[in-house]
Order: sequence, then structure tokens, then C-alpha cells
Amino acid sequence: MKTTILPHPILSVSLLVAWLLLNNTLSLGHIVLGGILAILIPWFTASFWPNKVCAKNPLVFFKFCIVVLYDIIIANITVARLVIGSNDALRPSFFRLPLDIKHPLGISVLASTISLTPGTVSCDLSDDGACLTIHALDIDDIQKEIDSIKQRYEKPLMEVFQLC
Repeated sequence: MKTTILPHPILSVSLLVAWLLLNNTLSLGHIVLGGILAILIPWFTASFWPNKVCAKNPLVFFKFCIVVLYDIIIANITVARLVIGSNDALRPSFFRLPLDIKHPLGISVLASTISLTPGTVSCDLSDDGACLTIHALDIDDIQKEIDSIKQRYEKPLMEVFQLC
């Protein structure tokens, strides 16, 4: 495997930005230290990445992030109402989401997104990577929830993460 100075440039930039945000400073020392970490961490972990990450359509990914943030806010309100109300009204359920996305990182982002949204948790990925088992705190129409996840999350992620 050919190793370059920046094997994963997007990860390097993300690490630098995260470092500066976490430290809440733009001092030269933190920029230099963050830059060193942003180079070394991807460089030392490059051998753990079996496939090259091909992230296409950054605008689609940006829109995806906005949708996820909106869904997290709405789900927080919904879950708060459910928790404050009677537990007898809850309709928890496990269901299986058939996956069309094949990129391992895309599947991981999808599963993480589902778990980040209050009221749903990704529980298991089938051995063949074709289905994701999800638990929902309150669900009345499983097919409607599957369609929503596929449209709102999986479809844009398929545009962003493609196998190289």
C-alpha cells in the first residue's frame, strides 16, 4: 500500500477542526499541535482502512447533516413527550431494515445516524451486511419507518459513499 503524507485528507482536516473546536482557541501552538495530530493519526491508522474512502457530493453530505440535526431536535422533543407521558402508550418494536448501501463506512454512518436519533437504536448488522436490526421506542407503522430511513438517510449516504 502506497503511503502518502496525507492518506486521508478529509480526516486530517476534520481532526484539525475538531482539535481547534475542542480547545476553543486559534493560538499558534494549538494549530501546530492539531496539525501534527491531523497528519500522524491518519498516517498511523492508514493500514486499518481496507478500502479507500471515496466521499463524493459534499453538498449532498452537508444537506444530509442538516436533515440529521433537524431529526435529532424533533426526536428529542418527541421522546421527551413520550417519557413524560404514560408508558402504557409506548409501542416499542424491533424491525429489520434491508440495506441497499454497500460501502462499509456508509453502513457505519447510517447505523450511527439511526442511533444518534433519540428513540431509535441500531442493534445488529446481519453477517452478509444486507440488513440492519433497529429498535424503536415507539412505532406504529414499521414500513413507513423503513421508507423514511431509506429516503432521509440511506439514499443520500449512497450518493456520498461509493466504492472505489
